[in-house]
Amino acid sequence: MERTQLQTAERFVVSQKLTVTTNQYVVSSVQPDGSAGEVVAFAQQELMALKDQVIIYTDESRDRVLCTFEADKVLDVGAVHTVRDEDGNPIGSFREKILTSLLRSTWVLDQPGLAELTGRERNAALAVLRRIWDFLPATEFVPFAWPRHCDFAEGGRRWMAVERKFGLRDRYRVDIANVGLDRRLAIAQAVALDALQ
Repeated sequence: MERTQLQTAERFVVSQKLTVTTNQYVVSSVQPDGSAGEVVAFAQQELMALKDQVIIYTDESRDRVLCTFEADKVLDVGAVHTVRDEDGNPIGSFREKILTSLLRSTWVLDQPGLAELTGRERNAALAVLRRIWDFLPATEFVPFAWPRHCDFAEGGRRWMAVERKFGLRDRYRVDIANVGLDRRLAIAQAVALDALQ
């Protein structure tokens, strides 16, 4: 998909691929019937790296970089993740609000020239239930399969939604309502919601 087409897209599907040594995600356009269409990005995260870093390519061939994001420090707690284009120029950033996220995951998405967006889990009760699930014995091999949704808004107006689909495999639908939001930044944030949590 060309850069101009990517920037005008309003919906993507992000699907995690099952691998042992890396986190991999295929990002696809969405067909009119809601199914995954053309691959627009392929993200890869090395699991044993000192700092969180994800490279997002234009497709699964990994020939061309679309963008990258990397934490500004080794410890993930409170890290700012800067998203850079294929030439290394910053296009935006995101960070998790640690204290707020103890009960309900909350992110801040920042793109120069746009208002700062706050992303928060839509359902507070489900967020708390998910945290309880993580502390139960013997659940580390049984994923929390219920859908999880995160809305990114500014002043009560929703600009982006990332919705996890019901199932054992991680699959998300990304809806974007802000024409000015850089789709590379939106894709990076959507991947981070899974890769960094």
